Amino acid sequence: MGKRRPELEVSAGGIVFRHPPDQLARFLLIRDSYDNWGFPKGHLEDGETPAVAALRETREETGLERLVLQGPIRVIDWHFRFRGRHIHKYCHFFLFESPDGDAAPQLDEGISACRWCALEEALEVLSYDNARGVLKRAGEMVRTLVAIGPGRPAV
Repeated sequence: MGKRRPELEVSAGGIVFRHPPDQLARFLLIRDSYDNWGFPKGHLEDGETPAVAALRETREETGLERLVLQGPIRVIDWHFRFRGRHIHKYCHFFLFESPDGDAAPQLDEGISACRWCALEEALEVLSYDNARGVLKRAGEMVRTLVAIGPGRPAV
């Protein structure tokens, strides 16, 4: 008898950043019900694209309404066991800019805290190695966005 194939799950999430003038960019982390620090994410609903799901989940889990999609970051995957099932999960991550608003954790979904961190601090606080890889790529994207910003004011 052969090995059972893992069940496939697809989710999407967001890396949210702010870049106040003359300050370092800050990234938003959330703490889940297991006390792990990571990023908002969740399953795709029927008919949703990964980008739409990422926006919905990020809004729900952080309470931030105004999020500007800056682009896809990367897709990560991992295997885990849950209630006797072997699951192979893919998660699509997208970069969102949050110009304003206060983050508020979605307590009824087990999100217990939200925290803004500079890149280096966020890399230390994150609970998962694969999340660190996504954040490093997001940091590169933010540096590029800042470099191509609005440019020099007109004279």
